[in-house]
Amino acid sequence: MIRRKSEYTADIKENMRDGIGLVKIEHLLKQEEMNEKGRLFAKITVKPGDSIGFHVHEGEIEAFYIICGEAEMSDNGEPVVLTAGDTILTKDGEGHSVKSVGTEALEMIALILFS
Repeated sequence: MIRRKSEYTADIKENMRDGIGLVKIEHLLKQEEMNEKGRLFAKITVKPGDSIGFHVHEGEIEAFYIICGEAEMSDNGEPVVLTAGDTILTKDGEGHSVKSVGTEALEMIALILFS
């Protein structure tokens, strides 16, 4: 299966998880294409100053890979800054938040798998 960039579907979430501003989610795969192993494989874009609020993952894990930009994250309550090339993993029962800081938009790949 090949999916061209022009074929991705996208959602715009406002104040995602009680965060600030807008988050763009470009779906690289659809949930039904993940063979019941996960629910999200997407490119996420967050403009500077916008954020995804703190939330806990239950029954799943989530990994972010930073493509560009700078992210100020809460890793299970611990503040951390990530930049291009960094990865963060939030395990089942753990929580995180994401804020785009710096001058360029934060772009990252997100993968949510069922645990």
